[in-house]
Amino acid sequence: MTKFRVFISSVQKELENERIAAQEILWTDPFLKNLCDPVLYEFEPASPNDASKECLEEIETCQYFALIIGNQYGYTEGDLSITHLEYRRAKELKLPCFVFIKGTDDTKREPDLRDKLLKEIRSDKLKYKRFANYRELQTELRAALVKQLKADQGVSPTSDEDEIAESTIETASNFGKQATDVSWNQLDVAQVKILVERAEGLSGRQLTKTAMQQCLISRGLLRPDPKTGSLNASGAGVVLLAKDPTAAFPQCRILADAFHGNEPTSKPDDQEDIRQPMPVAIDRALDFVMRNTRHPMRVVGLNRIKLDEYPVEALREALVNAVAHRRYEQDGQKILLRVFSDRVTISSPGLLPSPLKLTDIRKGKYHPCSRNPSIAQGLSFFHRIEERGSGFGRMRDEMLNHGLDRPVLGTQDGYFEVTFYGPGDDLERLKVPVAAGGVLIEPAVEAQLNERQKEMVAMLVNGEMLTSGDCQEKFGIVKDTVNRDFQLLVKLKIAVREGGGRSTRYRLNH
Repeated sequence: MTKFRVFISSVQKELENERIAAQEILWTDPFLKNLCDPVLYEFEPASPNDASKECLEEIETCQYFALIIGNQYGYTEGDLSITHLEYRRAKELKLPCFVFIKGTDDTKREPDLRDKLLKEIRSDKLKYKRFANYRELQTELRAALVKQLKADQGVSPTSDEDEIAESTIETASNFGKQATDVSWNQLDVAQVKILVERAEGLSGRQLTKTAMQQCLISRGLLRPDPKTGSLNASGAGVVLLAKDPTAAFPQCRILADAFHGNEPTSKPDDQEDIRQPMPVAIDRALDFVMRNTRHPMRVVGLNRIKLDEYPVEALREALVNAVAHRRYEQDGQKILLRVFSDRVTISSPGLLPSPLKLTDIRKGKYHPCSRNPSIAQGLSFFHRIEERGSGFGRMRDEMLNHGLDRPVLGTQDGYFEVTFYGPGDDLERLKVPVAAGGVLIEPAVEAQLNERQKEMVAMLVNGEMLTSGDCQEKFGIVKDTVNRDFQLLVKLKIAVREGGGRSTRYRLNH
């Protein structure tokens, strides 16, 4: 689907943070990111052409126009400011124009802003919205675009997408947006290439320095310095891409310790202070767990298979969550990884952001939100982790499918902690991966079945064809109950329905 380009207009220096906030909501919102691209002129490639003229021409490539107004009228060309000229050009093109005004006290605004631009907007009878902070701006901009996209394309966000957006806007931190002194030359180019390849679909000769920089700028990971014009990483850019994130933020590291027993001691058997770009740091942390845990061999058919004591993907998910959702403002705290003889714990600074509750997460009944949406989105490109918030469910399934207990979620001393308990002395608990053959139904699927349904599955495995009448008689249940049983088995892809009416039968889904 072709994306709608949204031109973000404002006095650039005065409303720099608001412009970044508008850009962020378009790139990270679960609904808008698939439909819209933000256009901020200062982030467009350098050009020898007249900047003012080119800026107005850029609006011709856009489908929507968003104007953010503060107290300043801005640089003028003739009688009108550049921002005013942009507004007029959008009107000439008949673009839908969304206007957002910061604050309620119009007496503080420059006279030309009040007497020219605001007066014209009011005479155009354009409905504008006021906002007090960047969260309110993001909320109003999202609402305007959602309404317009429904009118233009007949598409609307799901209720889940709406709740995720609302929660994320409410809880998102300013950390990722902040400017830093970390320059382009201090970034890990190999990691930049990976992100750009996966985010933009570029490869080979397309991965020019300009193309890579433009990608990072458009995603809020790189920002032009308003004074010098040089390109520096944002907070999110440092976390994801700096060769050594701790040079700017000492808290951006993973402290890993391994202990021979099941309690911490003053002298770990192995330890590592991991301070690399976080996608690399996550892989290093996984390597640390692998070298400090057991890997028993299992014979399956004619093959000898090396098993891991813990499922790698469950650990990866927990580490990604720790990096993406921690509180980076707590600069004295780091992510803690501890490997004991009976468990692995991953502790992330900061408690759950409102409105998330520990009880709801444990039940799997929650709508996710991200404290650091730009970092979460960036990690999704590196680790192929979905941003839909089903991470805790995936951890649970990976552990169950591995033959282990569900991970334990809790809080301790201001940290959110995930604990993975291992098999202890019973290594036979560990399951052979499905890809190795010999496993019909994964434990995570089996956990969704009651005893009657498990017996029905056993009958299917033995080659029986089941009917509603047979099951009603065998189990002493009514027709509605057995129909619900069959619907679940089909949904879980265990059974396949054949025939119709009185001839309906169910067989094993091979």
